[in-house]
Amino acid sequence: MLTVVIGTHNSERALLPTLSALVAGAVAGLVREVIVADGGSRDATAAIADGAGCRVLESTKSHGARLRQGAEAARALWLLFLCPGVVLEPSWVEESRRFMENAERRRHGYAAVFRADTFRAGVLEAMALLGTALGISLGPGQGLVIARTLYDAVGGHRDVEDPERDLLRRLGRHRLVRCEPPQFEVT
Repeated sequence: MLTVVIGTHNSERALLPTLSALVAGAVAGLVREVIVADGGSRDATAAIADGAGCRVLESTKSHGARLRQGAEAARALWLLFLCPGVVLEPSWVEESRRFMENAERRRHGYAAVFRADTFRAGVLEAMALLGTALGISLGPGQGLVIARTLYDAVGGHRDVEDPERDLLRRLGRHRLVRCEPPQFEVT
């Protein structure tokens, strides 16, 4: 089972579709809890998260510190980090389960990222291919499944300008596996 951690700030419009896509994971018994690490939103972000049954952690700390706080509060051994507005297709449940089972069986320290599929898919894919050719990690707005032990081993999210990209960089390409379920971003 996994804990979903979503870092938010004034994300009411983007959060609801993201949470809706997680229902399939909850029904399948994969999602144990959803933690919304909110940065003092002034809109209905916290109310939406609370109404959906999420644990809401409110803080004025940096985005990286809030994500780390969410990971520390997690009760599951696996973490799924999502950005508000990322909507996973139903196949994410089976792909995530398969990845976690394989990673546990082989005892390798891998993390999985989901490929982006938006109306800008061609541009995003071209950028991803260029980034891969240049040795740059995948983009942070995609979704990351990671064992809590690996997350802790690499130091989790840090207080930097772009904590998601920083975490992916520290994981390195050799520890990242791409999962196939597409996602799209709500704007």
